[in-house]
Amino acid sequence: ANGGTIFLDEIGEMSLSVQVKLLRVLQERTFERVGGATPIKCDVRVVTATHRDLDEAVRDGTFRKDLFYRLNVFPLRVPPLRERKTDLLQLADFFVERFNAMHGTDVRRISTQAIDMLMAYHWPGNVRELENCIERAVLLAREEAIQGRHLPPTLQTPEATGFLRASGSMAEALEAVECEMILDALKATRGNMAKAARQLG
Repeated sequence: ANGGTIFLDEIGEMSLSVQVKLLRVLQERTFERVGGATPIKCDVRVVTATHRDLDEAVRDGTFRKDLFYRLNVFPLRVPPLRERKTDLLQLADFFVERFNAMHGTDVRRISTQAIDMLMAYHWPGNVRELENCIERAVLLAREEAIQGRHLPPTLQTPEATGFLRASGSMAEALEAVECEMILDALKATRGNMAKAARQLG
C-alpha cells in the first residue's frame, strides 16, 4: 500500500498488542516484516471502519486513547440500513442488476409485496444482509419479478405474505395470491389487460 491507501475494517476488534504496533506505524511511518529486523519506510493513508462505539471502548480500556486520536482525523458516520430506508430500494435494484449479470438471470423488478416486506424488516446485518437476501431471491425467481416467497424466512410474516390468517379459509388465501399475481402482471404490462391475461395463461 506504500504511496496509496490501506483500509482496515473492524478496527474496534483489534487486540491491544496489535493496536500498539499500528500506533507505531502511524507515528514513525516504519514497520518490520514478520521475521524481519530491517525497518521499512512507508507512506500510506489509513482508512478504518468499525461498528463499535470507539469513545466507549476508550473509556472501557479496550481501545487505546492515543490510537483513537491518531485515527480520528476525519470521522464519517454511516447510519445502519434500518435508519435509511430510502436507500433500501436503490440498493436492492443495484443488487438485482449485479446478480442478473453474475448468474445469467432476467429478473426485472421487485413486486409490491416483496418491497413491503423489505421495508418492514429491521436489517440487523445491514447492507451485507440485503445483498445476500437479493441474491437468494434472484436465484429462486422463475419469473421477471421477485415475489415475497423468494425472500428469506426471516422476512416472512403472516401479515406480509398474506398466506396465514387467523380466520381465513384456503379459498380466501388462494384468492389473495391470484389477486397479487394479476396486479403484478398488470404492472409488468403497463395496464394492458389482454397481454397480462396471455402472460398468466
